[in-house]
Amino acid sequence: MSLTPLTERQKTLIVNNVVKSVKNIDALNETGYRFLNLASGFIAHYDINGFIDFYSYVNLKNDLICFANSNQWKNFRPGERDYEYYMAKADVYNRILAQIV
Repeated sequence: MSLTPLTERQKTLIVNNVVKSVKNIDALNETGYRFLNLASGFIAHYDINGFIDFYSYVNLKNDLICFANSNQWKNFRPGERDYEYYMAKADVYNRILAQIV
């Protein structure tokens, strides 16, 4: 069973929320949290509240930049299972970076 790639609407919702959360971590919602929680480099948290608490003391922007290379999913190739899903995630990550750097 393949993973379903993110839609354009989902991508926009994620990007908008994460960019907003870089400025104010309390703005993070479940959409942004689910994306970040599954991104490489972000430590596991019990829930969104733990994530928000952690990033109240740690700079989210710096971590997004620091973990950028690990969130490109370059180990997937066209034609492979879930390639489109992971490229959609890389696209979202890169859109976030474009707005915060």
